[in-house]
Amino acid sequence: MLVLSRKVNESIQIGDDIEITVLAIEKDKVKIGITAPKHIEIHRKEVFLAIQEENSKAAAAANVEGLKDYINKLK
Repeated sequence: MLVLSRKVNESIQIGDDIEITVLAIEKDKVKIGITAPKHIEIHRKEVFLAIQEENSKAAAAANVEGLKDYINKLK
């Protein structure tokens, strides 16, 4: 993990397309702004993990249903 210190209005550049700017520091919270191309999805970590879990469940259910359909067609 890379650890960097930044002050308000200072930024971090990731590649050519992503810029993270510290907007405010208030008590125990840091507000950041992210500039990135529209095709890059940006989520809070807990939301990202929830999306992955739901996608895994959906894929598992789809595989079971697809297999059932295939077996029924063979009968």
